[in-house]
Amino acid sequence: MKKLAVVTGANRGLGFETCRQLAQRDIQVILTSRDRVKGQTAVDKLQAEKLDVKYHPLDVTNPESIESLSQFISKEFGHLDILVNNAGILTDWVENPDGDIFKAKVDTLRETIETNVYGPLQLCQQLIPLMKVQNYGRVVNLSSSLGKLSSNMDFTVFPTYGITKTAVNAVTVLFANALKDTNILINSVNPGWVQTDMGGPHAIRTIAEGVDTIVWLATLPDGGPTGGFFQDKNLITW
Repeated sequence: MKKLAVVTGANRGLGFETCRQLAQRDIQVILTSRDRVKGQTAVDKLQAEKLDVKYHPLDVTNPESIESLSQFISKEFGHLDILVNNAGILTDWVENPDGDIFKAKVDTLRETIETNVYGPLQLCQQLIPLMKVQNYGRVVNLSSSLGKLSSNMDFTVFPTYGITKTAVNAVTVLFANALKDTNILINSVNPGWVQTDMGGPHAIRTIAEGVDTIVWLATLPDGGPTGGFFQDKNLITW
């Protein structure tokens, strides 16, 4: 039986390429996005490559949307093997381009937390039980170098985004501790500064380079690491 993966925010960029590479490994993938048209268009592209990818709408800020995805997977498949929490937003560069913590707006932080933290948290709460069915699961939470406390303390850039990615790392550790006696592994990943719509054209890494460690963590063998923070397949400090 094929393994089943869910990738959030996957109609473009890192999420889209993650879907492609997982499907190329003979994994059935559910590509999710908030925009149905963009999501289905992305799926059509991957299906044209003869890849086993399906679409399901998902707004990670909406608990009912998350519940709908969980019910769909439970009804159609009965289990889940892989969850990649890729969906995320970065709005600092519009409202606070200087990265001044004194100018950081609580409303911006609140909006960013809804997507970057509450989304992964609730998806883990809803979908990890579907991994427990077969005592197998791999969860990858997309973080950032700005989620490292050492980095955040050393320089000021995108403060609200950095706060949310630090929180994502905390979510990773908490779930890893709760799942320590299972074969469900959960880790955070720093893909680096990647040439996506978010990263911009001047980013130093290709999308393929950014996805490499994501796919590696999503397909870890039994007994692999859990509760860690990785970049280029190497454990890094929080």
